[in-house]
Amino acid sequence: MRPIVLRPLAVLLGLVALGTGPGAAVAQVQLRCDGTLLEARGSAEQERPTRRLSFSLALEAEGPTADAALQGLQERLAAVRQALQQLQVEELRVTSPSTWQREADRRRPAAVTASLQVSGRLAPERLQPLIREVGALPGVRLAPVGTEADRAQDAAVRRQLLRAAYQDALTQARDVAAAVGLSRLAPLEVQLEGNDFRPVMMRAAAAEAAPPFDPAELAQPVNRLGLMVRFCAR
Repeated sequence: MRPIVLRPLAVLLGLVALGTGPGAAVAQVQLRCDGTLLEARGSAEQERPTRRLSFSLALEAEGPTADAALQGLQERLAAVRQALQQLQVEELRVTSPSTWQREADRRRPAAVTASLQVSGRLAPERLQPLIREVGALPGVRLAPVGTEADRAQDAAVRRQLLRAAYQDALTQARDVAAAVGLSRLAPLEVQLEGNDFRPVMMRAAAAEAAPPFDPAELAQPVNRLGLMVRFCAR
């Protein structure tokens, strides 16, 4: 149960900065309630269709020297890049490489490891070749795959969540007001508490003779929004 707070004859004071510079003026805003101050928190969430998948992978190569390790990494990156281009990957990003020295031990000699990160987005129906073809390339370690909704719909979804979250808070406030014999509510202040996107990850692993990885089995992306509303109840 979300907390609801009642305060009689409340006066709320806040400070609002006017302007953007370091010498911006500060104005005092007074919110007055000649009745009972009632606070209610509302929330809403919406599950959305998967528009595309986000992925990332680590790529490594070893060599006796840093130059050899970087040369091997460059060759492996060329193979990965070609495979991803065939999958029509969007927003392909490649980080700059890093190297570190591995000390010799009883089982293997000293070597230099070079690595970098690759990320991008692709259509859900290309999940299987991403895992089986790209994930099987030398030096590739796939990270969990995430689902993403259509960004063009973000503004519309946010408006829907705002209305639903406010209605949730209003319904609670009306119930509490009626319980204490009050019937009129006037909103005084609304504070947004965040628009949360929940990415859903799928561990990528390949096995021979296994059924294909199905993007429809991934949970759909979810948007959440919460807010707090102060009402004056009379």
